[in-house]
Amino acid sequence: MQNRLSIKSIQAFEAAARLGSFAAAADELAVTPSAVSHQIKLLEEQLGVPLFHRVHRAVVLTEAGQHLATEVIAAFSRIDAATRTVAVAGTGAVLTVHSTPSFASQWLMRRLARFGETHPGIDIRLNASMLPVTLNQGTVDVDIRYNPGTAAAGAVMVPFPDDTIVPLCSPSLANGIKPIRRPADLANHTLIHSEITILSWRDWGRRHRRVRLDMERGPRFDRSFMAITAAVDGLGVCLDSLLLAEQEIRSGKLIVPFPGDCMKAQGHGFVTLRTKTDLPKIRSFREWLFAELGRTLDWAERFVENGMSNPVP
Repeated sequence: MQNRLSIKSIQAFEAAARLGSFAAAADELAVTPSAVSHQIKLLEEQLGVPLFHRVHRAVVLTEAGQHLATEVIAAFSRIDAATRTVAVAGTGAVLTVHSTPSFASQWLMRRLARFGETHPGIDIRLNASMLPVTLNQGTVDVDIRYNPGTAAAGAVMVPFPDDTIVPLCSPSLANGIKPIRRPADLANHTLIHSEITILSWRDWGRRHRRVRLDMERGPRFDRSFMAITAAVDGLGVCLDSLLLAEQEIRSGKLIVPFPGDCMKAQGHGFVTLRTKTDLPKIRSFREWLFAELGRTLDWAERFVENGMSNPVP
């Protein structure tokens, strides 16, 4: 095998392997199918192994071709992502952040103006969904994940500090005809369930075995922000995060009937590609985000320690 492979041959092979057709590869590369066939034949001669089975007018990767295609397609994807990153950097720094909907709506969006004030050269593009993202595709710089687990190969995950999970309800509910003063009082109220949270009412019930709660009833939501909104509207008592409900607590829309009775959970993680983690725009956003988180969680700790149901900012 020659020491230096033909870039044109590798490019033709990548397109044909990805698209499953010499003709489709030719269309993409703006050459003739015979040119693609010639380049792939040249690559096979250089490597000394066949890369495609030619079956009538169809082509199928050989075992060696499948192995090479996996590596080459991934390499071209990284090259494409790198060139797009350079292009964006040349027109101003755009940082694309993917986040869970509840963290984006309840915490992050309310603080983006502060980030803009201290980092005027960085524009945030925020996408919010529960769908997983593939950082290797190059379309997302930062992924803020809930219950993130172990980072994928090539990625780095920085866990958020532990969050505080407490029962939350509207003041009118807590002070109504069935007041909420102690955990046993929750037996008289509807429970609002967040179905994808790490800690649930069943976890809370295991800490209060003498309290009889009806776990089977009550509205159920697959997003924390919806459960928090339902509690604000007086539908019942939700069990959720001080981090996500901070604004509603500060404004008096929600209270924590027993703030000292709380659970802890490590909920979110900050995920980036290892190769991009020290880019200035990502490093600046990470440092700002964790500083803001620190301020919120300091407030949460003081809130729990002081036993206040509606602390001042």
